[in-house]
Amino acid sequence: QVQLVESGGGWVQPGGSLRLSCQVSGGTLGSLIMGWFRQTPGGERERVAASSWAGSNTYYADSVKGRFTMSRDNAKNTVYLQMNDLKSEEGAVYICAASRLGSALAMSDRNVEYWGQGTQVIVSS
Repeated sequence: QVQLVESGGGWVQPGGSLRLSCQVSGGTLGSLIMGWFRQTPGGERERVAASSWAGSNTYYADSVKGRFTMSRDNAKNTVYLQMNDLKSEEGAVYICAASRLGSALAMSDRNVEYWGQGTQVIVSS
């Protein structure tokens, strides 16, 4: 059973940066499609980024392109989401996701196999 544990959330002012981490256990990172989603109270779960098994292809939501970077450290079995120039409307619970099958391009909240608990990000002045 794959388990995902996020960390790195917190409070940041608009324009600031945060780096989220997702520690993977029970599976090998190189065999998983990984993704980051975010969800606000009453809102839908939105895919922020998704990365293929080897990390060679990463797909970003249009709203975060050029500001967010998803990366993997296979040796540490950890996935990261570097978030720069955060906007106030991007405060949300950020959730790590993983699947063994499918594709990073098609990863959605309907086909994710494993979810983390999420980490809260607050963007406010």
